[in-house]
Amino acid sequence: MLARLKSFFNPLTSDPLRAPRRIFWVGFLIRVLYITLAHTYRIRPAEDHFQFGWEAGRIARALLTGYGYSDPFANTYLAHTGATAWLPPVYPLLLAAIFKLFGVFTPASAWVLFAIQSAFSAATGLATYEIAARCLNRRVALWSAWIWALYPAAMQYAVRWPWEMTITTALFAFTLVLALRLRNLGGEQPPILADGATGARIERDSRQAARWGMFGVLWGLIALSNSTLLIFLPICGIWILMGTWRRPHALRDATLAAIVCLACIAPWTLRNWQVFHTFIPLRGNLGAELYMGNGPGSTGLLMEYDHPFQAPEQLRLYASLGEVRYVALRGALAKANIAADPAHFAAVVARRIYFFWAGVPHPADEAWYNEVGRTLNFSFISIAGLLGLALALHRRMPAAGLFAWAFLLLPIPYYLVTVHARFRHPLEPLICILAVNLFQSATRKTSQRATAA
Repeated sequence: MLARLKSFFNPLTSDPLRAPRRIFWVGFLIRVLYITLAHTYRIRPAEDHFQFGWEAGRIARALLTGYGYSDPFANTYLAHTGATAWLPPVYPLLLAAIFKLFGVFTPASAWVLFAIQSAFSAATGLATYEIAARCLNRRVALWSAWIWALYPAAMQYAVRWPWEMTITTALFAFTLVLALRLRNLGGEQPPILADGATGARIERDSRQAARWGMFGVLWGLIALSNSTLLIFLPICGIWILMGTWRRPHALRDATLAAIVCLACIAPWTLRNWQVFHTFIPLRGNLGAELYMGNGPGSTGLLMEYDHPFQAPEQLRLYASLGEVRYVALRGALAKANIAADPAHFAAVVARRIYFFWAGVPHPADEAWYNEVGRTLNFSFISIAGLLGLALALHRRMPAAGLFAWAFLLLPIPYYLVTVHARFRHPLEPLICILAVNLFQSATRKTSQRATAA
């Protein structure tokens, strides 16, 4: 029995760089079973189903009811508030497609949405395996992938949250996989030099060009899903080129990736220009979010009581001014407040840095021991990941520098604007890998000392 269990969780595969498919299927089925048995698809109908996708759900409903990409905060106060670029379009369009087939805000739509998110979450386990296998070893890869497949914290956003973070995390993880493949880390085959066999060189060049093209597609989808992650794109592209620039057509292929990425984004940017007559490349809510995160009443978190979806006077102001003018007004207030009280801004930034890595506090009416347990769990994972990153840098693990840039850059927008526990999710596959390597390294040292003794 134990032998069978070992062969299930540690199967032999023909390609050690590719994850066993059972990791995906186990992770996916567990998530779908949880959705079904825990009834997470029964989303509370409070506030006219606002918790079903929040702004994305409202936009999806507007799309289906003939009002176009609009009305992110429409409610009983105002049925329609006009065109929006508050969110980029991937997730609202996915919701609209599901609503079209299974009904607006219905339990069936929620079940299908969570099942799709579960597929993306389970697929992230495959990416986690390949990243670990290419940078470390197969043992770390298997442990990391199975932890991702089975650990409840890794699946919570897929099965409970109708929001984009699960899809964005999967897209980001696979961009890292492509980056490692383009650098040929893990050694699929020796690099083909310019004076190698012509047929092999053509095949190699073709494969590299295809991977660069897919790299551009994935970053285009990330931009249209959660554009905050674009802060990492230049570093990622430069890192790939640093290891491949001597290969034939490397700059040509990188340029192709940039063109493909821009081609994915261009229709949305053009739509925003036509609708708002101003340049909004991806999303147009920064000024409003900046004020709600740094206004005089902020404690490091978003002042949701002053948000258009909760404050009727703000909703009316948003509707009367239009989104562009409203965001500009709130952005000017945010900048004035920061300039007038820089100490307050520094304090809330410091709190957000702490919240990003230690966890955002929950409502005060929750039992204190639940909050303590959640904070300890969240903090432990962060500390293990950061210590694992330090170990990787010390040992010069392949791609450790790239991962360090991800840890440094991805949180910056959240430090400056607002923070939530889910914002750490795109980093969590890397945190998982680095934490596993940290503990396995400690285990190996302990075993070596015991043997020596």
